[in-house]
Amino acid sequence: MAFVKIMIHAVWGTKNREPYLTNDIRTVIMNHIKENAKNKEIFIDTLNGYTEHLHCLLGLNADMSISKAMHLIKGESSFWINKQKITPYTFEWADEYFAVSVSESILDKVRLYISNQEEHHKKVTFNQEYEEFIRKYHFGNHG
Repeated sequence: MAFVKIMIHAVWGTKNREPYLTNDIRTVIMNHIKENAKNKEIFIDTLNGYTEHLHCLLGLNADMSISKAMHLIKGESSFWINKQKITPYTFEWADEYFAVSVSESILDKVRLYISNQEEHHKKVTFNQEYEEFIRKYHFGNHG
């Protein structure tokens, strides 16, 4: 048996960064994502976001890749959002996402960061946050 625990901080946004995730809608979507993830054996530690994006601290097991987890979370949730008519328009997540591994030593810091998204985004836009992630983790020109 393989014993694997890889914690990932993933961030993904709505298509064209549309601010569709109002408080009520965001809560319904996050609850659904958590329930679906449990059914798919994806461990979600912390999930929160703001009007145009979500942050997720998730754990990967030996059978789950980041791309598979993101596909299961994003694909299923957008399908469900549209099927349930949660939004009055066709809902889509952006294709791209951001994901980095998280050391055990800073899990609490990441949980706090994710939990305080609403407060955080009173000062920093998602675009600014995204650009900071790209710089901080050297994703730049992928070169």
